[in-house]
Amino acid sequence: MIIKKNGPLKGSIRVPGDKSISHRAIMLGSLSDGKTEVDNFLMGDDCISTISCFRQLGIPIDLDSNKHKVTIHGKGLDGLTAPSNQVLDVGNSGTTIRLLSGILAGQSFPSIITGDASIVKRPMGRILTPLRQMDADIESKDNNNCAPLQINKLGRNVKLNGIHYHSPVASAQVKSCALLAGLYADGETKVTEPYVSRNHTELMLSEFGASVHVSDNTASILPRPKLTGRKINVPGDISSAAYFIAAALIVANSELLIKNVGINPTRDGILQVCRMMEADISLENIRTDGGEPSADILVRHSNLKGIEIGGSIIPTLIDEIPIIAVLSCFAEGKTIIKNAEELKVKESNRIEVIVKNLTNMGADITATDDGMIINGGKTLHGAKIDSKLDHRIAMAFTVAGLAADGSTSILDPECVNISYPEFFKDILGFNQ
Repeated sequence: MIIKKNGPLKGSIRVPGDKSISHRAIMLGSLSDGKTEVDNFLMGDDCISTISCFRQLGIPIDLDSNKHKVTIHGKGLDGLTAPSNQVLDVGNSGTTIRLLSGILAGQSFPSIITGDASIVKRPMGRILTPLRQMDADIESKDNNNCAPLQINKLGRNVKLNGIHYHSPVASAQVKSCALLAGLYADGETKVTEPYVSRNHTELMLSEFGASVHVSDNTASILPRPKLTGRKINVPGDISSAAYFIAAALIVANSELLIKNVGINPTRDGILQVCRMMEADISLENIRTDGGEPSADILVRHSNLKGIEIGGSIIPTLIDEIPIIAVLSCFAEGKTIIKNAEELKVKESNRIEVIVKNLTNMGADITATDDGMIINGGKTLHGAKIDSKLDHRIAMAFTVAGLAADGSTSILDPECVNISYPEFFKDILGFNQ
């Protein structure tokens, strides 16, 4: 994929549905009694993997890809059945494998869950620990705390133990895994994090009828609720919107309205960072549906300032750090990103990949153990970008190419299908 310096981004656009919410709608709809209808569902590869897994677990799911609509015919908490070949393949989806493991831990049938070459390298010890504390019989088949994971059935009339788990990392996937396992426990399950991670699971569990309580950094759930199917309208994914926000900020004379974007406060770190960088950005038509707030985001080209990013804001923008690093190259002064060690265990080692590719484009950037330091103001030039099959790297460096001199080549661009299949069509539709 060849990217060239672009003219202004003007007009309006809608980005695909939120990936995190789309995943959870399939999972909770499957565990509910009755029909769940999901509008604006994300038709990306990761969410399709979640659908595939639950179909294998005996849940009828109707998919209308043209209308971005999914209908799930739920069978209740105890309605899942053993997959015919016992092995569930999540593809590249870390959300699917970690959250589904929590659900499978409470089942009366055995299963194996695995994924692609990237997934089998990603750390699963972070979910094995709380699940084992709950007395789940789960193991890493290769004894390396990675997938494939073998999950053995619970004995007759046996339930998981409700626990209070103190997570060493602020991770929505770890928290959600434990809370979903808590649906099958013998008592209340609590998870306390060092910082609050995204809370889509807690919000959606409550919408479906679960008894969920949140206090400061602790979320808890009572077992065996009666979940009931409902209608879900998925807002646009703020992680996808971030690329258009950044492009409008750094491409001269741009003014762009991004419609119906989720602005959940556990996910809106990118908006906070942009405001700290003195970006011209505002919210219009703010509303809430099913506990999830959304808004239209108006962005204009801006003269940005370097800032320091770290601490409790990191969990709210961890997926946006690649594009924030790109933004920082166009800001005046120094930007420091810290407390972001989690970047090392994403689809790629994002610290390493970001620094290498931006250096190749002429940026003044240095890697640190937990982030990076960027001295803005250097003129970027086109380069060959190795995406490492990481969708967020491919999309972030496409935006960099729109404001860089010369041509930028994105290797393995098809990886964007994981979260945004129409990305190149949409981003390059502005005068490319």
